[in-house]
Amino acid sequence: MQEAPDQVAEIACNLDDMTGEELGHLMETLLAAGALDVWFTPIQMKKSRPGTLLTVLCAASERERFCQLLLRASSTLGVRWHLAERLVAERAEAKVSTAFGEVRVKLKLLNGQVVSLKPEYDDCAALAQRSGASLARVREAAQEAGTALIGRSKGTL
Repeated sequence: MQEAPDQVAEIACNLDDMTGEELGHLMETLLAAGALDVWFTPIQMKKSRPGTLLTVLCAASERERFCQLLLRASSTLGVRWHLAERLVAERAEAKVSTAFGEVRVKLKLLNGQVVSLKPEYDDCAALAQRSGASLARVREAAQEAGTALIGRSKGTL
């Protein structure tokens, strides 16, 4: 894990007058601006109107910039935030060979030990399309190859 927790800002606002397309564009804009994550939650607002809770996660040092961006790029009249500490697992990437081709696998490490791996969806989907095999079969082959790779390295990278 990281040596020390880092601090993030979780910024939120309620929206009830933006279309799905506008929300999608807003998410893309926030991610392109460097947001760590963006998500939508359906909510019920006053007068029984359906609405959307927009939440943005960013570095604490970026809070003001993202608040300003939300006020400019969305229909909200106000935002709220809180600061939070977080620990983040180490991440690594490896390539594994399968009968279908090469697949990138994402590795999650704690204290230098691999605790999980996940084949890259885009690689698996492309290989499934190209080979005619099911996505599940390609993903399974990549998972097995990744597990074998970790076993050969005794779980450390």
